[in-house]
Amino acid sequence: MTLLELSTLLLVLTAGLAFLNARFLKLPASIGVTVGGLIVSLLLFGLSALKVPFAVQMVELVRAFQFQDFVFQGVLSFLLFAGALGVNSPALWKLHGPILTFALISTALSIALVGFGTYGLLSLFGLHVSLMYCLLFGALISPTDPVAVLGMLKQAKVPERIETVVAGESLFNDGVGVVAFAVLAGLVGAGAHAAGGHGSEVSLAGIAGFFAQEALGGLVLGGVLGLLGYLALRAIDDFSTEVLVTLGVVLLCTTVATNLHVSAPLAAVAAGLLIGSLTDRRPLALSSHERHEAFWHLTDELLNIALFSLLALQVVGIDFSGRSLLLGLIAIPLVLLARTVSVVLPFGVLSRRYSFDPYSRRLLIWGGLRGAISVALAFMVPAGPEHDLFLVMTYAVVVFSIIVQGLSVGRLAQGAAQSAARQAQLN
Repeated sequence: MTLLELSTLLLVLTAGLAFLNARFLKLPASIGVTVGGLIVSLLLFGLSALKVPFAVQMVELVRAFQFQDFVFQGVLSFLLFAGALGVNSPALWKLHGPILTFALISTALSIALVGFGTYGLLSLFGLHVSLMYCLLFGALISPTDPVAVLGMLKQAKVPERIETVVAGESLFNDGVGVVAFAVLAGLVGAGAHAAGGHGSEVSLAGIAGFFAQEALGGLVLGGVLGLLGYLALRAIDDFSTEVLVTLGVVLLCTTVATNLHVSAPLAAVAAGLLIGSLTDRRPLALSSHERHEAFWHLTDELLNIALFSLLALQVVGIDFSGRSLLLGLIAIPLVLLARTVSVVLPFGVLSRRYSFDPYSRRLLIWGGLRGAISVALAFMVPAGPEHDLFLVMTYAVVVFSIIVQGLSVGRLAQGAAQSAARQAQLN
Protein backbone atom coordinates (compact mmCIF):
# COMPACT_ATOMS: atom_id res chain seq x y z
CA MET A 1 0.00 0.00 0.00
CA THR A 2 1.44 3.39 -1.00
CA LEU A 3 1.80 6.34 1.39
CA LEU A 4 -1.02 8.15 -0.44
CA GLU A 5 -3.35 5.16 -0.11
CA LEU A 6 -2.47 4.71 3.57
CA SER A 7 -3.02 8.41 4.33
CA THR A 8 -6.32 8.40 2.44
CA LEU A 9 -7.56 5.31 4.27
CA LEU A 10 -6.68 6.66 7.71
CA LEU A 11 -8.14 10.10 6.98
CA VAL A 12 -11.39 8.70 5.58
CA LEU A 13 -11.72 6.32 8.54
CA THR A 14 -11.11 9.14 11.03
CA ALA A 15 -13.60 11.39 9.24
CA GLY A 16 -16.14 8.57 9.22
CA LEU A 17 -15.77 7.97 12.96
CA ALA A 18 -16.07 11.69 13.67
CA PHE A 19 -19.19 11.91 11.48
CA LEU A 20 -20.88 8.95 13.17
CA ASN A 21 -20.13 10.42 16.57
CA ALA A 22 -21.44 13.86 15.64
CA ARG A 23 -24.53 12.41 13.96
CA PHE A 24 -25.51 9.59 16.31
CA LEU A 25 -23.41 9.14 19.48
CA LYS A 26 -23.06 12.87 20.24
CA LEU A 27 -20.25 12.20 22.73
CA PRO A 28 -17.21 14.42 23.26
CA ALA A 29 -15.07 14.03 20.13
CA SER A 30 -12.16 12.16 21.73
CA ILE A 31 -14.48 9.72 23.52
CA GLY A 32 -16.78 9.25 20.54
CA VAL A 33 -14.03 8.37 18.06
CA THR A 34 -12.45 6.06 20.63
CA VAL A 35 -15.71 4.15 21.06
CA GLY A 36 -16.25 4.04 17.32
CA GLY A 37 -12.69 2.95 16.69
CA LEU A 38 -13.00 0.13 19.21
CA ILE A 39 -16.15 -1.11 17.46
CA VAL A 40 -14.34 -1.03 14.11
CA SER A 41 -11.41 -2.90 15.68
CA LEU A 42 -13.71 -5.63 17.02
CA LEU A 43 -15.29 -6.00 13.57
CA LEU A 44 -11.83 -6.28 12.02
CA PHE A 45 -10.91 -8.94 14.60
CA GLY A 46 -13.96 -10.99 13.68
CA LEU A 47 -13.57 -10.61 9.92
CA SER A 48 -9.85 -11.33 10.13
CA ALA A 49 -10.58 -14.57 12.03
CA LEU A 50 -12.85 -15.50 9.12
CA LYS A 51 -9.94 -14.82 6.73
CA VAL A 52 -11.70 -11.98 4.90
CA PRO A 53 -8.88 -10.54 2.70
CA PHE A 54 -9.62 -6.85 3.35
CA ALA A 55 -9.78 -7.36 7.14
CA VAL A 56 -6.57 -9.41 7.17
CA GLN A 57 -4.81 -6.68 5.20
CA MET A 58 -6.12 -3.97 7.55
CA VAL A 59 -4.95 -5.85 10.64
CA GLU A 60 -1.49 -6.28 9.13
CA LEU A 61 -1.44 -2.61 8.18
CA VAL A 62 -2.31 -1.45 11.71
CA ARG A 63 0.26 -3.78 13.25
CA ALA A 64 2.94 -2.38 10.96
CA PHE A 65 1.99 1.20 11.83
CA GLN A 66 4.52 2.83 14.20
CA PHE A 67 2.08 4.43 16.63
CA GLN A 68 4.82 5.60 18.99
CA ASP A 69 6.55 7.51 16.18
CA PHE A 70 3.24 9.07 15.15
CA VAL A 71 2.76 10.29 18.74
CA PHE A 72 6.24 11.44 19.75
CA GLN A 73 7.63 12.55 16.39
CA GLY A 74 4.32 13.66 14.92
CA VAL A 75 1.33 15.10 16.73
CA LEU A 76 2.30 15.36 20.42
CA SER A 77 4.39 18.54 20.20
CA PHE A 78 1.67 20.29 18.17
CA LEU A 79 -1.01 19.32 20.70
CA LEU A 80 1.08 20.35 23.70
CA PHE A 81 2.03 23.65 22.05
CA ALA A 82 -1.63 24.37 21.25
CA GLY A 83 -2.66 23.45 24.80
CA ALA A 84 0.03 25.64 26.35
CA LEU A 85 -0.97 28.60 24.15
CA GLY A 86 -4.44 28.52 25.70
CA VAL A 87 -3.31 28.42 29.33
CA ASN A 88 -3.52 31.58 31.41
CA SER A 89 0.21 32.14 31.98
CA PRO A 90 -0.06 34.70 34.84
CA ALA A 91 -2.43 32.38 36.71
CA LEU A 92 -0.09 29.47 36.01
CA TRP A 93 2.86 31.36 37.44
CA LYS A 94 0.93 32.25 40.61
CA LEU A 95 0.28 28.53 41.17
CA HIS A 96 3.68 27.30 39.97
CA GLY A 97 4.47 25.80 43.39
CA PRO A 98 1.50 23.40 43.54
CA ILE A 99 1.71 22.64 39.80
CA LEU A 100 5.38 21.67 39.92
CA THR A 101 4.81 19.72 43.14
CA PHE A 102 2.03 17.68 41.57
CA ALA A 103 3.98 17.25 38.33
CA LEU A 104 7.16 16.06 40.07
CA ILE A 105 6.28 14.61 43.47
CA SER A 106 2.89 13.14 42.57
CA THR A 107 4.26 11.54 39.41
CA ALA A 108 7.22 10.06 41.29
CA LEU A 109 4.91 8.73 44.04
CA SER A 110 2.57 7.21 41.48
CA ILE A 111 5.44 5.53 39.62
CA ALA A 112 6.64 3.93 42.86
CA LEU A 113 3.17 2.89 44.04
CA VAL A 114 2.16 1.41 40.68
CA GLY A 115 5.55 -0.24 40.25
CA PHE A 116 5.58 -2.00 43.61
CA GLY A 117 1.87 -2.78 43.37
CA THR A 118 2.33 -4.36 39.94
CA TYR A 119 5.30 -6.36 41.19
CA GLY A 120 3.15 -7.82 43.98
CA LEU A 121 0.19 -8.40 41.66
CA LEU A 122 2.24 -10.28 39.07
CA SER A 123 3.89 -12.35 41.79
CA LEU A 124 0.44 -13.46 42.98
CA PHE A 125 -0.23 -14.75 39.47
CA GLY A 126 3.08 -16.62 39.39
CA LEU A 127 4.70 -14.20 36.91
CA HIS A 128 8.33 -13.43 37.71
CA VAL A 129 8.82 -9.94 36.31
CA SER A 130 11.66 -7.85 37.70
CA LEU A 131 10.87 -4.84 39.89
CA MET A 132 12.61 -2.55 37.39
CA TYR A 133 10.22 -3.63 34.64
CA CYS A 134 7.27 -3.03 36.99
CA LEU A 135 8.55 0.48 37.74
CA LEU A 136 8.80 0.97 33.99
CA PHE A 137 5.09 0.19 33.77
CA GLY A 138 4.52 2.69 36.58
CA ALA A 139 6.38 5.35 34.59
CA LEU A 140 4.36 4.84 31.42
CA ILE A 141 0.94 4.71 33.10
CA SER A 142 1.38 7.43 35.77
CA PRO A 143 1.50 10.63 33.70
CA THR A 144 -1.93 11.95 32.77
CA ASP A 145 -2.51 12.66 29.10
CA PRO A 146 -2.69 16.45 28.54
CA VAL A 147 -4.50 15.94 25.24
CA ALA A 148 -7.39 14.16 26.97
CA VAL A 149 -7.31 16.37 30.09
CA LEU A 150 -7.27 19.70 28.20
CA GLY A 151 -10.11 18.55 25.98
CA MET A 152 -12.16 17.64 29.03
CA LEU A 153 -11.49 21.01 30.69
CA LYS A 154 -12.54 22.97 27.60
CA GLN A 155 -15.94 21.32 27.55
CA ALA A 156 -16.51 21.31 31.31
CA LYS A 157 -15.97 25.07 31.79
CA VAL A 158 -14.56 24.64 35.29
CA PRO A 159 -13.47 27.68 37.33
CA GLU A 160 -10.23 29.18 36.02
CA ARG A 161 -8.19 28.52 39.16
CA ILE A 162 -9.07 24.79 39.12
CA GLU A 163 -8.49 24.62 35.37
CA THR A 164 -5.04 26.19 35.79
CA VAL A 165 -3.95 23.64 38.39
CA VAL A 166 -5.30 20.60 36.52
CA ALA A 167 -4.11 21.75 33.08
CA GLY A 168 -0.70 22.89 34.33
CA GLU A 169 -0.07 19.66 36.21
CA SER A 170 -1.03 17.60 33.16
CA LEU A 171 1.10 19.65 30.74
CA PHE A 172 4.22 19.16 32.84
CA ASN A 173 3.75 15.69 34.31
CA ASP A 174 3.67 13.99 30.92
CA GLY A 175 7.12 15.40 30.20
CA VAL A 176 8.31 14.21 33.62
CA GLY A 177 6.78 10.78 32.99
CA VAL A 178 8.43 10.45 29.57
CA VAL A 179 11.82 11.37 31.05
CA ALA A 180 11.32 8.93 33.95
CA PHE A 181 10.41 6.22 31.44
CA ALA A 182 13.60 6.92 29.47
CA VAL A 183 15.69 6.70 32.66
CA LEU A 184 14.11 3.42 33.76
CA ALA A 185 14.31 1.97 30.24
CA GLY A 186 18.02 2.77 30.31
CA LEU A 187 18.35 1.01 33.67
CA VAL A 188 16.50 -2.03 32.30
CA GLY A 189 18.87 -2.09 29.33
CA ALA A 190 21.89 -1.68 31.60
CA GLY A 191 20.65 -4.54 33.78
CA ALA A 192 20.28 -6.75 30.73
CA HIS A 193 23.82 -5.93 29.62
CA ALA A 194 25.16 -6.62 33.10
CA ALA A 195 23.35 -9.96 33.20
CA GLY A 196 24.94 -10.78 29.86
CA GLY A 197 28.37 -10.14 31.26
CA HIS A 198 28.97 -6.75 29.65
CA GLY A 199 29.63 -5.07 33.00
CA SER A 200 27.51 -1.95 32.60
CA GLU A 201 27.46 0.37 35.63
CA VAL A 202 24.75 2.86 36.51
CA SER A 203 25.29 5.53 39.19
CA LEU A 204 22.83 7.76 41.01
CA ALA A 205 24.73 10.79 39.74
CA GLY A 206 24.39 9.51 36.18
CA ILE A 207 20.64 9.06 36.59
CA ALA A 208 20.26 12.57 38.05
CA GLY A 209 22.38 14.02 35.26
CA PHE A 210 20.32 12.28 32.58
CA PHE A 211 17.07 13.48 34.16
CA ALA A 212 18.38 17.05 34.40
CA GLN A 213 19.58 16.97 30.81
CA GLU A 214 16.23 15.73 29.49
CA ALA A 215 13.93 17.87 31.65
CA LEU A 216 15.84 21.11 32.13
CA GLY A 217 17.32 20.90 28.65
CA GLY A 218 13.84 20.61 27.17
CA LEU A 219 12.56 23.61 29.12
CA VAL A 220 15.57 25.74 28.15
CA LEU A 221 15.31 24.75 24.50
CA GLY A 222 11.60 25.55 24.44
CA GLY A 223 12.22 28.89 26.12
CA VAL A 224 14.89 29.88 23.60
CA LEU A 225 12.87 28.80 20.56
CA GLY A 226 9.72 30.39 22.00
CA LEU A 227 11.52 33.70 22.50
CA LEU A 228 12.95 33.63 18.96
CA GLY A 229 9.48 32.81 17.64
CA TYR A 230 7.94 35.72 19.54
CA LEU A 231 10.58 38.16 18.22
CA ALA A 232 9.82 36.97 14.69
CA LEU A 233 6.08 37.40 15.26
CA ARG A 234 6.58 40.93 16.56
CA ALA A 235 8.62 41.89 13.50
CA ILE A 236 5.96 40.94 10.93
CA ASP A 237 2.34 41.80 10.25
CA ASP A 238 1.07 38.97 8.07
CA PHE A 239 -1.21 36.22 9.36
CA SER A 240 0.01 33.46 7.02
CA THR A 241 3.64 34.13 7.90
CA GLU A 242 2.82 34.19 11.61
CA VAL A 243 1.21 30.76 11.34
CA LEU A 244 4.28 29.43 9.51
CA VAL A 245 6.54 30.85 12.24
CA THR A 246 4.64 29.09 15.02
CA LEU A 247 4.54 25.84 13.03
CA GLY A 248 8.29 26.15 12.53
CA VAL A 249 8.81 26.65 16.26
CA VAL A 250 6.92 23.44 17.06
CA LEU A 251 8.81 21.39 14.46
CA LEU A 252 12.13 22.80 15.67
CA CYS A 253 11.23 21.85 19.25
CA THR A 254 10.73 18.23 18.17
CA THR A 255 13.69 17.96 15.77
CA VAL A 256 16.29 19.79 17.85
CA ALA A 257 15.19 18.11 21.08
CA THR A 258 15.52 14.68 19.46
CA ASN A 259 19.05 15.44 18.28
CA LEU A 260 20.15 17.03 21.56
CA HIS A 261 18.54 14.22 23.61
CA VAL A 262 16.32 16.55 25.63
CA SER A 263 12.58 16.35 26.24
CA ALA A 264 10.58 17.42 23.17
CA PRO A 265 7.24 17.49 25.09
CA LEU A 266 8.63 19.88 27.71
CA ALA A 267 10.22 22.01 24.97
CA ALA A 268 6.84 22.32 23.20
CA VAL A 269 5.11 23.24 26.48
CA ALA A 270 7.72 25.87 27.35
CA ALA A 271 7.59 27.41 23.86
CA GLY A 272 3.79 27.52 23.87
CA LEU A 273 3.61 29.07 27.34
CA LEU A 274 6.20 31.73 26.48
CA ILE A 275 4.66 32.73 23.14
CA GLY A 276 1.17 32.70 24.63
CA SER A 277 2.24 34.83 27.59
CA LEU A 278 4.15 37.40 25.54
CA THR A 279 1.47 37.77 22.87
CA ASP A 280 -1.17 38.19 25.59
CA ARG A 281 0.87 41.02 27.07
CA ARG A 282 1.45 42.59 23.64
CA PRO A 283 -1.59 41.72 21.51
CA LEU A 284 -0.27 43.86 18.64
CA ALA A 285 2.55 41.32 18.16
CA LEU A 286 -0.02 39.34 16.16
CA SER A 287 -1.88 40.76 13.17
CA SER A 288 -5.03 39.00 14.37
CA HIS A 289 -5.09 37.43 17.79
CA GLU A 290 -8.51 35.88 17.15
CA ARG A 291 -7.50 34.23 13.85
CA HIS A 292 -4.29 32.91 15.39
CA GLU A 293 -6.20 31.34 18.29
CA ALA A 294 -8.79 29.95 15.86
CA PHE A 295 -6.07 28.31 13.74
CA TRP A 296 -4.44 26.56 16.69
CA HIS A 297 -7.83 25.59 18.13
CA LEU A 298 -8.78 23.94 14.83
CA THR A 299 -5.38 22.24 14.57
CA ASP A 300 -5.77 20.97 18.11
CA GLU A 301 -9.26 19.60 17.40
CA LEU A 302 -8.29 17.83 14.15
CA LEU A 303 -5.10 16.24 15.51
CA ASN A 304 -6.93 15.26 18.70
CA ILE A 305 -9.62 13.38 16.74
CA ALA A 306 -7.02 11.69 14.53
CA LEU A 307 -4.94 10.65 17.53
CA PHE A 308 -7.81 9.04 19.42
CA SER A 309 -9.17 7.25 16.37
CA LEU A 310 -5.74 5.73 15.71
CA LEU A 311 -5.40 4.92 19.41
CA ALA A 312 -8.60 2.88 19.23
CA LEU A 313 -7.45 1.04 16.12
CA GLN A 314 -4.22 -0.05 17.81
CA VAL A 315 -6.19 -2.70 19.69
CA VAL A 316 -5.88 -4.99 16.63
CA GLY A 317 -2.11 -4.85 17.01
CA ILE A 318 -2.16 -6.23 20.57
CA ASP A 319 -1.92 -9.91 21.43
CA PHE A 320 -4.51 -10.50 24.15
CA SER A 321 -4.70 -13.48 26.46
CA GLY A 322 -7.18 -14.26 29.21
CA ARG A 323 -4.61 -13.75 31.97
CA SER A 324 -3.20 -10.50 30.55
CA LEU A 325 -6.70 -9.08 30.14
CA LEU A 326 -7.57 -10.03 33.72
CA LEU A 327 -4.39 -8.35 34.94
CA GLY A 328 -5.32 -5.29 32.91
CA LEU A 329 -8.70 -5.10 34.62
CA ILE A 330 -7.07 -5.45 38.05
CA ALA A 331 -4.56 -2.74 37.09
CA ILE A 332 -7.39 -0.20 36.72
CA PRO A 333 -8.17 0.13 40.47
CA LEU A 334 -4.44 -0.15 41.24
CA VAL A 335 -3.64 2.86 39.04
CA LEU A 336 -6.60 4.82 40.42
CA LEU A 337 -5.50 4.09 43.99
CA ALA A 338 -1.94 5.20 43.19
CA ARG A 339 -3.29 8.39 41.63
CA THR A 340 -5.43 9.07 44.69
CA VAL A 341 -2.58 8.62 47.16
CA SER A 342 -0.09 10.56 45.03
CA VAL A 343 -2.48 13.53 44.88
CA VAL A 344 -3.88 13.43 48.43
CA LEU A 345 -0.50 13.38 50.21
CA PRO A 346 1.01 16.46 48.49
CA PHE A 347 -2.41 18.17 48.55
CA GLY A 348 -2.53 17.89 52.33
CA VAL A 349 0.88 19.52 52.67
CA LEU A 350 0.22 22.25 50.10
CA SER A 351 -3.15 23.13 51.66
CA ARG A 352 -1.30 24.61 54.63
CA ARG A 353 0.16 27.31 52.37
CA TYR A 354 -2.18 27.56 49.38
CA SER A 355 -5.94 27.83 49.28
CA PHE A 356 -7.58 25.53 46.76
CA ASP A 357 -11.08 25.79 45.35
CA PRO A 358 -13.59 23.05 46.25
CA TYR A 359 -13.43 20.04 43.95
CA SER A 360 -9.77 20.71 43.05
CA ARG A 361 -8.56 17.51 44.68
CA ARG A 362 -11.36 15.39 43.20
CA LEU A 363 -10.82 16.81 39.71
CA LEU A 364 -7.08 16.18 39.95
CA ILE A 365 -7.74 12.55 40.87
CA TRP A 366 -10.67 11.62 38.63
CA GLY A 367 -9.74 14.02 35.85
CA GLY A 368 -6.28 12.48 35.53
CA LEU A 369 -7.10 10.73 32.28
CA ARG A 370 -4.66 8.35 30.60
CA GLY A 371 -4.40 8.31 26.84
CA ALA A 372 -2.21 7.96 23.78
CA ILE A 373 1.06 8.82 25.54
CA SER A 374 0.81 5.79 27.81
CA VAL A 375 0.02 3.46 24.89
CA ALA A 376 2.88 4.90 22.83
CA LEU A 377 5.29 4.35 25.72
CA ALA A 378 3.98 0.80 26.18
CA PHE A 379 4.92 0.05 22.58
CA MET A 380 8.46 1.17 23.48
CA VAL A 381 8.92 -1.31 26.35
CA PRO A 382 11.91 -3.53 25.49
CA ALA A 383 10.98 -6.67 23.56
CA GLY A 384 10.09 -9.69 25.67
CA PRO A 385 7.10 -11.21 27.47
CA GLU A 386 6.82 -8.04 29.58
CA HIS A 387 6.21 -5.99 26.43
CA ASP A 388 3.02 -7.81 25.42
CA LEU A 389 1.75 -8.04 29.01
CA PHE A 390 2.24 -4.35 29.80
CA LEU A 391 0.73 -3.35 26.46
CA VAL A 392 -2.51 -5.17 27.30
CA MET A 393 -2.56 -3.78 30.85
CA THR A 394 -1.92 -0.26 29.57
CA TYR A 395 -4.66 -0.50 26.97
CA ALA A 396 -7.19 -1.68 29.56
CA VAL A 397 -6.38 1.26 31.86
CA VAL A 398 -6.47 3.77 28.98
CA VAL A 399 -9.81 2.58 27.58
CA PHE A 400 -11.38 2.72 31.05
CA SER A 401 -9.89 6.17 31.62
CA ILE A 402 -11.09 7.67 28.36
CA ILE A 403 -14.58 6.19 28.35
CA VAL A 404 -15.59 5.81 32.02
CA GLN A 405 -13.66 8.70 33.58
CA GLY A 406 -14.05 10.88 30.50
CA LEU A 407 -17.83 10.52 30.47
CA SER A 408 -18.28 11.02 34.21
CA VAL A 409 -15.78 13.78 34.94
CA GLY A 410 -18.09 16.33 33.32
CA ARG A 411 -20.56 15.99 36.19
CA LEU A 412 -17.76 16.53 38.67
CA ALA A 413 -16.66 19.60 36.74
CA GLN A 414 -20.23 20.93 36.74
CA GLY A 415 -20.27 20.50 40.50
CA ALA A 416 -17.08 22.55 40.70
CA ALA A 417 -18.60 25.30 38.55
CA GLN A 418 -21.80 25.39 40.63
CA SER A 419 -19.81 25.48 43.87
CA ALA A 420 -17.76 28.41 42.55
CA ALA A 421 -20.95 30.23 41.55
CA ARG A 422 -22.48 29.77 45.01
CA GLN A 423 -19.26 30.97 46.64
CA ALA A 424 -19.27 34.09 44.43
CA GLN A 425 -22.87 34.87 45.44
CA LEU A 426 -22.00 34.56 49.14
CA ASN A 427 -19.06 36.92 48.72
